[in-house]
Amino acid sequence: MSVLHNVISKKELKKRMLSEIIERLTLSFYKYFNIKNPQEYRDKIYQNFYKNNVLGRIYIANEGINAQISVPVKNYSFIKSFLYQLDSKLNNLRINKSLNNKKSFWVLSVKTRKKIVSDGIEEHFFNPKNVGVYIKSKQVNLMLNDKKTIFIDMRNSYEYAIGHFENAIEIESSTFREQLQKVIKIMQHAKNKKIVMYCTGGIRCEKATAWMRFNGFKYIYHLEGGIIGYVHDAKKNNLPILFKGKNFVFDYRMSEKISNEIISYCNQCQKPSDIYVNCKNNSCHLLFIQCINCSNIFNYCCSFQCMKKT
Repeated sequence: MSVLHNVISKKELKKRMLSEIIERLTLSFYKYFNIKNPQEYRDKIYQNFYKNNVLGRIYIANEGINAQISVPVKNYSFIKSFLYQLDSKLNNLRINKSLNNKKSFWVLSVKTRKKIVSDGIEEHFFNPKNVGVYIKSKQVNLMLNDKKTIFIDMRNSYEYAIGHFENAIEIESSTFREQLQKVIKIMQHAKNKKIVMYCTGGIRCEKATAWMRFNGFKYIYHLEGGIIGYVHDAKKNNLPILFKGKNFVFDYRMSEKISNEIISYCNQCQKPSDIYVNCKNNSCHLLFIQCINCSNIFNYCCSFQCMKKT
């Protein structure tokens, strides 16, 4: 019988990943479409990905699929073909390549969920397919220079802290569910204005733009492929990249450098820094920004109290 779950400890898997010498690609993709049997989908994907040495995190629900994975370069074409053949609705699947090829995942986790993005939306008449207008880098840059256009960052506050488009509005929150409720209230004054929404790879803005339209906002746009898609398209077309700072990512890398600007500050000394650290005290494990000097002083802890416990 094929293996359908991890049988090796995460500690050992991490050790193997860090010592690995094969070249990998970090990829992300999502697709909203109806999946009748998520568990069956899950098992097929796990079996194929396990066989092809794919690592990463994949969520499957009745509403679709959401994945961030690390794939050996030599197996990329096989994985792509497998996904296209798995379901005809995946034939036009957008696959985002990361902005760097540093090591990202050490575990393969494929799970079924109620939703691929937890949104808290319960309204019966909400249509998630009624999304905003996709825009690419050229139009993004033009709209960034238009003072009448509003840009909204639909990521969590800690993502926004280390990188965002200049003058983009932060909807302060720690969850996407919370953001969706807040953004409607905060932006009530702008129902007839042009609003551009963006996130890391696009998945959250699919829901967010549909939610805005459901709530009466008329002119809603979002970046095709999110921040990652914007950067790749700008490079491809030799256009200036107007995103400032780093793009936060949910894997071992923690961030991808986009520009040289450092727009955030060390939580301890308040000097410019864009390095995220998880507090070394395992009972705390707080995610926070820490400069190299403070890392040395506090031994990668958020406080002297936590340092004493390590």
